[in-house]
Amino acid sequence: MQHEDHKFYINIGRQLGSGGKLIGEKIARRLGINLYDKQLINLAAEQSGISTEFFERADEKESHSFFSTLLGYLRSPFAGGEAGLTNGVLSSEALFKIQSDVIRDLASRESCVFVGRCADYILRDSPRAVNVFISGERSDRCDRLCRLHGISTAEAEELMTRTDAKRASYYNYFSRGTWGMASTYHLCVDSSVLGIDGTVDFILEFVSRKLGVQPLPDRAEAGDVK
Repeated sequence: MQHEDHKFYINIGRQLGSGGKLIGEKIARRLGINLYDKQLINLAAEQSGISTEFFERADEKESHSFFSTLLGYLRSPFAGGEAGLTNGVLSSEALFKIQSDVIRDLASRESCVFVGRCADYILRDSPRAVNVFISGERSDRCDRLCRLHGISTAEAEELMTRTDAKRASYYNYFSRGTWGMASTYHLCVDSSVLGIDGTVDFILEFVSRKLGVQPLPDRAEAGDVK
């Protein structure tokens, strides 16, 4: 376990297709710490006893009606007078709290890179956090999605619009900030300007100056997607 004063957190918000997750993975590798993205869903499911399916289908969505429709049929032990339940329905706030508790628990034990899930808001009281938002030129994001998922340009455009809208709605609903707005973060970076590796270096330089944390030497891996 790291000393309390030495732990730190890199929280990454990102537009779909900007390379945010890959950038986060490279940052975590260079800093010698763990990255948590969808692993948080499994951890939240383990701690709550709720199926991962519900967390996955609700991932970064805020709608009350969505949760009510999806989870209304849950039976004991979630039916009845449990916290966050109304008439046997698990509220969106209750699911968010479960995931927030997982993030806080991880942060209490180790330095981490968190991707999405309002981690910057959840860890807002920590002076040892760097909150980053990664965007990209729409054409670059579209090309990356087409390449990664084997989809058409039209499909990539629709996926970007739909996913970013969901992420913004989720973040704006649960946090006090505005998704993608510069004043919400310590640093906003356009990955199209510097490229993936250049963006990683830029963020690490900021982390070094803000937190005094020095990254490990860069060792590019052959399988990295640029």
